[in-house]
Amino acid sequence: MPQVIDIQKEMDTCTFLEGRHIDTPPEELEAAFATLANYRDGGIFAGGFSGVSRWERHRNGDEIVHVLSGATRLTIMSQRETETFELTAGMMIIVPQGCWHRFKSETGVRLMTVTPQPTDHTRADDPNETARNRSQGT
Repeated sequence: MPQVIDIQKEMDTCTFLEGRHIDTPPEELEAAFATLANYRDGGIFAGGFSGVSRWERHRNGDEIVHVLSGATRLTIMSQRETETFELTAGMMIIVPQGCWHRFKSETGVRLMTVTPQPTDHTRADDPNETARNRSQGT
């Protein structure tokens, strides 16, 4: 059955997360994001924050990110290279499956994502280096 979702109304129930950082408690992250719908093997989420997220990746599919308002810098790290994208309201990007990525927004951003699950998170500065070290036994 088709479902109409009022994104703004759903986001009005969320707390804007000022100063997000890699150690932001899970309950603060949950309060900053609304689950808009279940979709395939994940969900559609919307929320807003300033600061920086932990590195994350989605092993089971690409993630769609749509900036609703504000601006963010999205860094995507593949096995071969690291790229940074400046995103503003109205822009969207597809984060390739399995690529580590993180957001940084000094002024604040509100975004909507279509996110496959599960999501892996890490506090490492370079998630690919951490994985290489594990595979080499160091």
